[in-house]
Amino acid sequence: MSIDAKCLYCNRLDWLLSYHSSRLQYPDFYYSVLMKLPNRWWLATGSGAVMLLAGGLAFFPGRKVDFNTEVRPILNTRCIACHGGVKQSGNLSFITREEALRPAESGLPAIVPGDPDRSEMIRRIVHHDPEERMPLDHSPLAPEEVRLLRRWISQGAHWAEHWAFIPPDPAITPPKVSQATGIDAFINDRLRQEGLTPAPEADKVTLMRRVSLDLTGLPPTPAAVDSFLRDSLPGSYERLVDRLLASPHYGERWTALWMDLARYADSKGYEKDPHRDIWPYRDWLIRAFNADMPFDQFTVEQLAGDLLPAPTPDQLVATAFHRNTLTNTEGGTDDEEFRLASVMDRVRTTWTVWQGMTMECVQCHSHPYEPLRHQEYYQFMAFFNNTQDNDLDGEFPVAEIFHPKDTADFAGTLRWLQSLAPGTALSATPHASQRIREVMYPRLIPRDCDDFREVTLYGDGAAANWVHNLQSGSKRLFYLRYNGLSFDQISHISVTYGAQGREGLIELRTDAPDGPLLAAIQPGSTGQYVRDNEGWWDDPDKTVTVPINRTTGTHDLFVLLHNTTGKVRDGIVVLKELELTGPGIRRLTPQAQAAQDSLLRFRYKAANVPVMRERIGVNARPTRIFERGNWMTPGEVVMPGVPAIMPQLPQGQPADRLAMARWLVSPDNPLTARVTVNRFWEQLFGVGLVETLEDFGSQGAPPSHPALLDWLATRFVLHHHWQVKPLLREMVLSATYRQAALVTPEKREKDPYNRLLSRGPRFRLTAEQVRDQLLVVSGLWTPRLYGPSVMPYQPDGIWTIVYSGDRWIVSDKGDAYRRALYTYWRRSNPYPSMLTFDAAARDVCQARRIRTNTPLQALTTLNDPVCHEAAVALAEAMHTQGGIAYGYQRALLAPPSPETLIRLQQLYEDARAYFDQHPREAVSMACNEREDSTEIAALAVVANAIMNLDAFLTK
Repeated sequence: MSIDAKCLYCNRLDWLLSYHSSRLQYPDFYYSVLMKLPNRWWLATGSGAVMLLAGGLAFFPGRKVDFNTEVRPILNTRCIACHGGVKQSGNLSFITREEALRPAESGLPAIVPGDPDRSEMIRRIVHHDPEERMPLDHSPLAPEEVRLLRRWISQGAHWAEHWAFIPPDPAITPPKVSQATGIDAFINDRLRQEGLTPAPEADKVTLMRRVSLDLTGLPPTPAAVDSFLRDSLPGSYERLVDRLLASPHYGERWTALWMDLARYADSKGYEKDPHRDIWPYRDWLIRAFNADMPFDQFTVEQLAGDLLPAPTPDQLVATAFHRNTLTNTEGGTDDEEFRLASVMDRVRTTWTVWQGMTMECVQCHSHPYEPLRHQEYYQFMAFFNNTQDNDLDGEFPVAEIFHPKDTADFAGTLRWLQSLAPGTALSATPHASQRIREVMYPRLIPRDCDDFREVTLYGDGAAANWVHNLQSGSKRLFYLRYNGLSFDQISHISVTYGAQGREGLIELRTDAPDGPLLAAIQPGSTGQYVRDNEGWWDDPDKTVTVPINRTTGTHDLFVLLHNTTGKVRDGIVVLKELELTGPGIRRLTPQAQAAQDSLLRFRYKAANVPVMRERIGVNARPTRIFERGNWMTPGEVVMPGVPAIMPQLPQGQPADRLAMARWLVSPDNPLTARVTVNRFWEQLFGVGLVETLEDFGSQGAPPSHPALLDWLATRFVLHHHWQVKPLLREMVLSATYRQAALVTPEKREKDPYNRLLSRGPRFRLTAEQVRDQLLVVSGLWTPRLYGPSVMPYQPDGIWTIVYSGDRWIVSDKGDAYRRALYTYWRRSNPYPSMLTFDAAARDVCQARRIRTNTPLQALTTLNDPVCHEAAVALAEAMHTQGGIAYGYQRALLAPPSPETLIRLQQLYEDARAYFDQHPREAVSMACNEREDSTEIAALAVVANAIMNLDAFLTK
């Protein structure tokens, strides 16, 4: 007997298959044939033995039900709302198998493996009474869904972890496809199954523009295009890719991507939204990408660079990744509330960036869809809850970093001081602010302490343990740190301080807060002391000079401020000055003092970059579970840890941020490599292999090519050793990437969104690339790298904000024409034209920009003064170097077709005729009055039209 299968789609008879009954001896084969049909096709057979569901799945007597693709979607859409991580009606949850199999509140098991008839779940979903039938208050399950669940239970109700939690197989290999290897083998194999063929390779100009924009964010120059076209030797494209990867602008392009993830901004956020010194972190990113820092090191330095042994200044600056959180400087706010808001943002951001998982909801309850428990959220939060920052206006702790242009001047001043004061202690450390402290002997200024919530640092270096004593009477101690001091010539230390009561104690130790004791000072104050309106003590300063225990070599100096009794008003110490003396330490001459003053001016020019620092010892902060996520209702204390579903931290090692960062990039972690390669793939191809970059969970999009994703992830770790440049090189050298973006009717029908990669990528440029291309093509671009953010033109009034006198002052000296990533970014008022092109506001981490197509974008590129200025600059080049065809080729790298040139010529003639009649408008269009204003104005209209072509704004 044969089976005639009719497939109805949009009420048409489109397909006819006839199979002999013997085919059913091989249900997996028959199933694989039917799976090739597009989703939402309905198959009905004469025997009623086969039915294809809306999700593209079929039932066959001998086929094992797949939990992840067939059962989990039903549970997530129909059951989890009432029986999941948030709500567990009837004490029943379908998050894990253990929870699903245990008896519910009724005492009956919802699922009895192997016996659907005894499973309460089946009885309830088919119950005739709407008051009993599940799901309550919703439509009943479809008959085919019920049958699938029955078959699943009868087969043993086998569970499976969500695919993203299963480590990729390191032995995975590409399928064997004729004349295809690597990436192309996976893509071509899938195309073959779908009855499609790859597109031919794009022409050399298109390919060069595509790969240049992808790897450097900039279009190639006409000269570079000519050189590439003349290179007819084998490997020309490979050599082009290598040149682009070696370009210093490569780092800028990929830094722009990472700034969204790091929620980078030049302001602190909230209502006042004042300035923040953060640009050295952006510089660190550019250097890291250009040096191809391995991604595991890139991860560790950003999350825990301060915990590395002897961290370098760069490693401290890297930790600004998690100091990009918002700081609320408004009066009357609770610092602890907003400190915790920043800590929770760090948890959410870490999981989004490295794990591609949503964690926000787990703050208040267990995850609705994933096996992530409420308690596990706070165990992970404990990694970040022990840092020193505390929503303070000064944003301590900070690292002092010079502007690059000041480095040479600083070095010269330092050499001059050395020549004037040869006895001044100096070391070879490269950190500029530390060198300043050393040349400022015999006076020292602290710039680090273990807890900026409990110790107050004042602008001139004075420090007090006043804050803590007003808030609590507990017995505590705090320390200030002076880094890398040479003790070879030091015999005495003088301490100038103010104190209240006799209960304070000052200790000086080396190397650590509990390191060798140099000296101890017991304040012997008399009388009562109060603070004046300036916050300073009314009592006279006291200076005590004490000999120190003999010490040689270079050490960190720790000054500990004790409150020995814990009384609220006793033991308060204000440390105002430290002075080191000895036979080798000379007082500065007046001339040398002038040099020192010059160095101090450098110090005040330094950027104070917020960085991470850990609280240690008695100041370690415990972490508690917040009931329903409310910080005002703390519960039990938890220790740092990772979710049970994930590989665990190594035993016998400290469970701190450093351990957590290394755990993220451990080969055992199933998510980090997948999430990372998927993010880079999305940047090149427009859509990730997992479309939801931010969500690899069971509610996210499934991978379009799961085997390819796993192959890339394992190759990234094992073959490329976490280096990004070889990974990108492999992607852009693939034939898949090099395809022409040609759409055939068949591909439009079968692959409308190019998820199968049946053609080359084609999508609109990013907000940064739109601006950068305008500047490069017009010749306005300033290619300088690094340094503070700049202020290009933006409309007046954008920065009119209550409580802020800050103003947008357009940069000069070419800074207004620097790349978009250097644009000053204020959270409450982001740069408007880039927002129009879907740039992130950066209040929070944004893993994926959703590309939009709105009239505002066309209005921006047609009318924005920056676009107008670029059009005029291109018009001037057209006027002097080759006319309309030259301008078109400079913008699009290929000559215009005859039809295009005719239309542009007509536009020019119409504009010229208009401006001949309206000379004042010609002057306005040309940006200045000149003899050829009418000509420049008409050409600027043409240039503006060219820069608004779809081909110009699209990769």
